[in-house]
Amino acid sequence: MATADDHRTYSIRQLCREFGATARALRFYEDKGLLTPARKGQTRVYDARDRARLKLILRGRRIGFSLQEIQEMLDLYDRKDHNAHQMAVALRRHRAQIAALKQQLEDIEGAIQTAEEACQWMEQKLGEHRPDLLPGAEEYASLLRERLNPDHHHQPFKARA
Repeated sequence: MATADDHRTYSIRQLCREFGATARALRFYEDKGLLTPARKGQTRVYDARDRARLKLILRGRRIGFSLQEIQEMLDLYDRKDHNAHQMAVALRRHRAQIAALKQQLEDIEGAIQTAEEACQWMEQKLGEHRPDLLPGAEEYASLLRERLNPDHHHQPFKARA
């Protein structure tokens, strides 16, 4: 059963605003055949199908699918028996993408841990041999010189905002 939204049309500006995309991106997706808006003169007119496809494109890009993979899934979306077949293919691809993203996350967490350990080691070595080069050392030395100055009148310490 058709709803009022099925017959609604959208301008490029409306879709860009709704999805946080750029007009350039929508034109790019059109050039690649992922979107097929109608035209009224020079104006692109998007329908509910284009809107749904754009939503799928952006979702696919966000989770790391290539445009080719997105095109294949959209082709399934256009088939008459699209629901079950499309979902099965999309499910397999999404599961594979989840596994890849989890591996990337694990790799990133490992790289962060390695970098943190390297920073701690360098801070320790600098602290032992050249504490003047530690981040914040110059500011600390300046405060220390000020406090050790016999002409300095001790004022209560004020925390910075």
